[in-house]
Amino acid sequence: MTFRADGVELVGNLSLATDAPAVVLTGPFTGVKEQVVGTYARLLHERGVTTLAFDHRGFGESGGRRAHEDSQGKLADLRAAVEVLAEHTARIGVVGVCLGGGYAVKAAATDPRLQAVVGIAGAYNSPARFSADPGYRQAIRSFIDRYDEELPAVAPNNGLAAMAGDEPYAYYGTDRAMAEHWENRVTYGSLHAMMTLDALGAAPLLAETPLLVVHGRNDDYCSPDLAAALYEETAGKKEILWLDAHQHIDLYDVEPYVSRAADAAAEFLHREL
Repeated sequence: MTFRADGVELVGNLSLATDAPAVVLTGPFTGVKEQVVGTYARLLHERGVTTLAFDHRGFGESGGRRAHEDSQGKLADLRAAVEVLAEHTARIGVVGVCLGGGYAVKAAATDPRLQAVVGIAGAYNSPARFSADPGYRQAIRSFIDRYDEELPAVAPNNGLAAMAGDEPYAYYGTDRAMAEHWENRVTYGSLHAMMTLDALGAAPLLAETPLLVVHGRNDDYCSPDLAAALYEETAGKKEILWLDAHQHIDLYDVEPYVSRAADAAAEFLHREL
C-alpha cells in the first residue's frame, strides 16, 4: 500500500488481523521493510497483531531525499502511519528495532494515539551522555562539514562505513539482508541526525504509555546501558526482558532470539492494547 506524509509518498506492507491490536514498525538505520521490520511484522502478525511495515522517506521504495536520515521527517512518517492504522482500530502501538527503538520512544512520547511502545535491541541515543566523550563535538562537526556527501552504509574488512565493523557487514553485506530496494549508501548528514537524536530524553514523557524493552545483554552497537537507563527513567508502566544474545544482529534474524522477542512483544501488545 501507499500513503503520504508531508506530501512524500511512502510504501508499506499492511497485514490485517481480525479484531486485533495494531502496530507500526520502524527499524534499523538505512533499513527497508523487507529486512528487520519485515521479519518482526511477519512474526507479530502470526501472533495475532495487525502490522504496518513501511519504508521511511529516503529509503527503499518511498519518496524523499535518497539515502538521507531525516529525524523529524521519520517522526512525521510514523504519525502518518498511525493515521493508516486508525482506519482499522484505535488499539495502536509502535514497535522499533535498533535505531527504530529510539524513534518508537520519541513517537510514543509525542503522539497520544500510540498506547504502547516496544523497543527491541533499541538505540536509545542520548546526546547529553554522548557529549561526555571529548571527541563527540568534533565528530558531529565533521558530519556537518560533509553533510551532503555520501559514504557506504557498510563495508568489509573494517572499511570506511556509516556502520563500521564486521558485524553490520555480516548482516547487510550478505544474503541475510537481501532486499531489492536497499542501497549501500547514506549521507554524512544522516550520521549527524543519528548522533543528535535524543531518544533517552523522551523517557519521562512515557508516564501514560506502557513500555517494553527487549535487549541483548551483549550488544556493541546499541548500548545495554542506555536500554537500562531508558527503563529506569521511564515514569510509567514498564517491563524489560534481557536476552543472552551474542551480538546486536542476533535480534535481527537469529533464533531463538527473534522468536523470544516477538513472543514477548505480542503478549505485551495484546495485554496493553
